[in-house]
Amino acid sequence: MGLLSKKDTNEDKDFEAEFHFPTSDKALLIFTRNPELGKVKTRLAGGVGDQAALDIYKFLLQHTVKITSGLSADKQVFYSEKIRSGDFWDEEKFTKKLQHGEDLGLRMQRAFQDAFKSGYQKAIIIGSDMYDLSQKDIEQAFAALDDHNFVIGPAEDGGYYLLGMNVLKPELFQHKEWGTETVLNDTLADLKEESVKLLETRNDVDYYEDIKGIEAFFPFLPQHLK
Repeated sequence: MGLLSKKDTNEDKDFEAEFHFPTSDKALLIFTRNPELGKVKTRLAGGVGDQAALDIYKFLLQHTVKITSGLSADKQVFYSEKIRSGDFWDEEKFTKKLQHGEDLGLRMQRAFQDAFKSGYQKAIIIGSDMYDLSQKDIEQAFAALDDHNFVIGPAEDGGYYLLGMNVLKPELFQHKEWGTETVLNDTLADLKEESVKLLETRNDVDYYEDIKGIEAFFPFLPQHLK
């Protein structure tokens, strides 16, 4: 797991991996929010309620663990607030880190920068809440970096669910309105002179309409929505 150092925390078992010895030339960077009531999937909560939104988010976390645990790559989980031990992310399979930066772009840039500084040749970032994503999708994205410098998984809402590269391009993380429908087009504009592989467009989970009618989510919905 590399060297660990204790961070400023109220829990004795919260640690951050300051340095990780690569065991692969590939790094999967997983961004996650700490699952707390009223603080995750807030747009979804507007349709299903805070508790259902939290339960759905935890279900999506478990799905992400399932599709990434067997991946042939070093896997790093970046927490939004505090690193937790004994949670969904097994320390034997996932290196745990904190996100650093004033906005999402800077936090992603820092994660990629540190990955390349550590010696990784390919790095891919995903969120932790994509139900419409599989291990095979991520494997295909890493394979795409054999022939392209960048790979993007477009989301139906105008953002992206996956971004990968084998060379750092800081422009991708600057001057973006994160969380809006312009992110994908603005990112592609930054890459117009680059070799880019586009994956299949997928739907992420932001609103009730995104999960309506999908049986896997029925157990988490309030009775009037079932």
